[in-house]
Amino acid sequence: MAIGELAGATGVATSALRYWEELGLLPAPARSSGQRRYPASAVEQVGLILLLRDAGFTLGEIAALLVARSDGAESWRELYQRKLAELDRRIAQAQTARTAIAHGLACRHEEGVFHCPNFASVLAARLAGAPLDQAHSH
Repeated sequence: MAIGELAGATGVATSALRYWEELGLLPAPARSSGQRRYPASAVEQVGLILLLRDAGFTLGEIAALLVARSDGAESWRELYQRKLAELDRRIAQAQTARTAIAHGLACRHEEGVFHCPNFASVLAARLAGAPLDQAHSH
C-alpha cells in the first residue's frame, strides 16, 4: 500500500510515518516507481506504535521495545517496569497538584487564595525547598 493509503488506514500523517521510518519504528518499505509501498502488516505496526505512545512511551522507548520484540528478548519487561514506575510518580504528582488546586478553589478567604494564611505557609515551605507534596501538607 502507498504511504497515503497507510496514513488513511491509520489516521497518522504521512510526515509522521516518514519520521517513524527514519527512526526505525517502521521498516523501510519497498519502492515502486520511487513510491513507498508498505505491506499490509504496516497497519498493525502503526497501531502498535500508537498504542505504546498512548500508554506514555516515548518514540525512543518504543524503538527499544520493538527491537526487544523482534529479538524475542525479555528486556521489554524492564522497559515496562520503568515506565510503570514513571507513571506512578507522575500520577502521585498530579494527585498532589489536584489536591492543592482544589484546596485553593475551596478557600473561603475574603480577599482570595493569594491572601490566605494557609497559602502563604505553603508558599513559604515551597520557597524553603520543600516539594509541593510536603509544602502542601504544612
